Amino acid sequence: MTKAQVVLAAVVVVLSASFCFRDFNPLYNSTSAQTDTLLIKSDSVPAKPEWITLYDSLHLREEGLSEAAFRYAWFGFQKMKLSNPVMAIADFSQSSRNKRLYVIDVIRKKVLMHTYVAHGRNSGEEFAKKFSNTNSSFQSSLGFYRTMGTYIGKHGLSLKLEGVEKGINDRAFERAIVMHGAEYVSESFIKNTGRLGRSQGCPAVSIADSKKLINMLYNGAGLFIYSMDQKYFKSSSLLAGLTQEEEVQTSPLLYTSAK
Repeated sequence: MTKAQVVLAAVVVVLSASFCFRDFNPLYNSTSAQTDTLLIKSDSVPAKPEWITLYDSLHLREEGLSEAAFRYAWFGFQKMKLSNPVMAIADFSQSSRNKRLYVIDVIRKKVLMHTYVAHGRNSGEEFAKKFSNTNSSFQSSLGFYRTMGTYIGKHGLSLKLEGVEKGINDRAFERAIVMHGAEYVSESFIKNTGRLGRSQGCPAVSIADSKKLINMLYNGAGLFIYSMDQKYFKSSSLLAGLTQEEEVQTSPLLYTSAK
């Protein structure tokens, strides 16, 4: 047998052994190859929920808005199906010395304004701690509101608010809870008293910001007044069933405009 014939015979033996191994080895077949591919895909990092992506991209944590406050606002506004894609979050877990009103355009993914907002005078001094839906309580009401039209009142241009949570803030209209400008919402007031001034229950803003804010929010935008009040979370129908597990496992809800 020549040298070339010997080499050829060796190649044939190697190839035959390889094919036999594939035919008879149960760990190597086309099904297992496909399975390996699927396992690789399943190990890929899942996409972040839309609300987390937006929260991070707007650097809201750095601006003082907690992730919890934004998460609750996002899911509640989804259920409300707002016609105006602007949501305002008044974070009453923060000191009134802070700029704690965040106005966000959900479609343009932009913070439109970050400014001061007052709580009711009987809700607390620097911090809002007590909340009520009762007439003449002079306390703020937590929860979700839909903005309505405007009118000119004793505070000038004012924005009507519809409280949409029964037993929590649904008496807002009869209580004349509106957004309006007020002189006691200012940095000079904070310097003089150590806190922002307080309203009779309205989410009052500065006179300088009021017109611009109201024009952003009127007719179908959303306002969420947040605090770490467990009684509210247990009572809110808009936040019912929202759990940590749901946040991780469900697909992100997309903003739906009625326009």
